[in-house]
Amino acid sequence: MTREEAYKRLTAVFHEVFDDESIVLRDETTAKDIEAWDSFEHINLVSAVEDEFSFKIPMGKVITMKNVGEMVDIILELGK
Repeated sequence: MTREEAYKRLTAVFHEVFDDESIVLRDETTAKDIEAWDSFEHINLVSAVEDEFSFKIPMGKVITMKNVGEMVDIILELGK
């Protein structure tokens, strides 16, 4: 999977979880950039990402993610 493919699928997940088709993801996007992205929605987001990409993200990686770019890096690493 390419980074572009991961972003395309991840963007669809963000649109669904946050019910906002206007979200545009970039490497530097964080929870501060998306109004509805709070701690509860973060759990829903991680679960939806795991469902979309068919793997579990280790908790150690979940808590260290600082932005969407790092999330994509993890997706590419685990999706090999």
